[in-house]
Amino acid sequence: MEINNFKAYCDQFDRAATELGLDENLAALLKYPDRELSVELPLIREDGSLKVFRGYRIQHNDARGPCKGGLRFHPQVDIDEVRALSALMTFKTALVNIPFGGAKGGIHIDPTELTSRELEQLTRTFVRAISPIIGVHTDIPAPDMNTNAQIMAWIMDEYSQTHGYSPGIVTGKPISLGGSKGREEATGVGVSIALREAAKCRNIPLEGASVVIQGYGNVGSWAARTLHSYGCRIIAVSDASGGIFNPNGIDIPELQLHLKNSGSIHNSSLAEPIDNDSLLCLECDFLIPAALGGVIHKMNAECLNCKMVIEGANGPTTPTADEVLWRKNIPVIPDILANAGGVIVSYYEWVQNLQRHYWEEEEISTKMEKKLVDSFYEMSALAHSKKELSYRTAAFMISINRVALAVQMRGRTT
Repeated sequence: MEINNFKAYCDQFDRAATELGLDENLAALLKYPDRELSVELPLIREDGSLKVFRGYRIQHNDARGPCKGGLRFHPQVDIDEVRALSALMTFKTALVNIPFGGAKGGIHIDPTELTSRELEQLTRTFVRAISPIIGVHTDIPAPDMNTNAQIMAWIMDEYSQTHGYSPGIVTGKPISLGGSKGREEATGVGVSIALREAAKCRNIPLEGASVVIQGYGNVGSWAARTLHSYGCRIIAVSDASGGIFNPNGIDIPELQLHLKNSGSIHNSSLAEPIDNDSLLCLECDFLIPAALGGVIHKMNAECLNCKMVIEGANGPTTPTADEVLWRKNIPVIPDILANAGGVIVSYYEWVQNLQRHYWEEEEISTKMEKKLVDSFYEMSALAHSKKELSYRTAAFMISINRVALAVQMRGRTT
């Protein structure tokens, strides 16, 4: 089903802006990106052929601090997706109250079709193309879908060749290059913390609670491991090729071992196959969409049979699906809260880079958990203070207020 990610974001923004009674001109200023860069990226393949890829870096708003946001390599990347994701980063950083704005980047590519050398060459070409608009105090990229610590290392090295040693230009780096302890697992652990607090609010015991995770990449797998340690039953997980299901709960440590040895979650004795559409409709306590955006939409929202949705992915629920879930009394913990653990620890990595002083993992984890929990209850209190106010709208209201105040105080409305 075709989903326009930017339109979906605009609908969510408009709902919160209306609830706030925001001036329409200020709303327009906050809704749309400040800057958009589209670049052509030529690559000489190892067979000697020339292939040209398209890349983007979009900076949504920097009123509260340098722009911050990931870089994804995926064949579904387009300008509307990157626009939407850059805006979500602005309001995510504002919601958890860290001094960043929002940005996002991407290359329209299937990285599995490139060799490691080709991927490095393309990454370095992209850095050179966007280097005029990024910087340690301007715009700091990070990993996202199909990008990792190695790619961040290439970005840091390429940028540093012309700007001097600059570990703070990216986050999510290898620890040996100034990366932060706890960064790899931060997003998935943060999703688990959001679920844990939401479960308390709904009086759902975690011990034995059933969880379905759609998407078993970095976020989904770390969420599964953390929730398994909480005593939850992970009854189904999936990747792009399909899912696996065990109503008694999948042995997550064994699944991780199988994944390490085989490179796949499939073809084990741990669970039975299930298709992705059926997986979303399984009866469970918690559903975690942790892959692409727009996977919960008007065509499948009616079939959801969970007690809560915890958004591990960015933009996984469309506005029309939100309305269906609201009617079905299925609360949604929105992406800008639920998956904010990654950007919180990215902020701590950036601070450590600036200070050239590095913290222990326990300190980082404690700080991240406190910030997420505080933000959750601030959002929850506002949502419960008014009738007909969802967690998502409450989260947007808090974050829009913070960005609007910064814009006004900096004189950008005159």
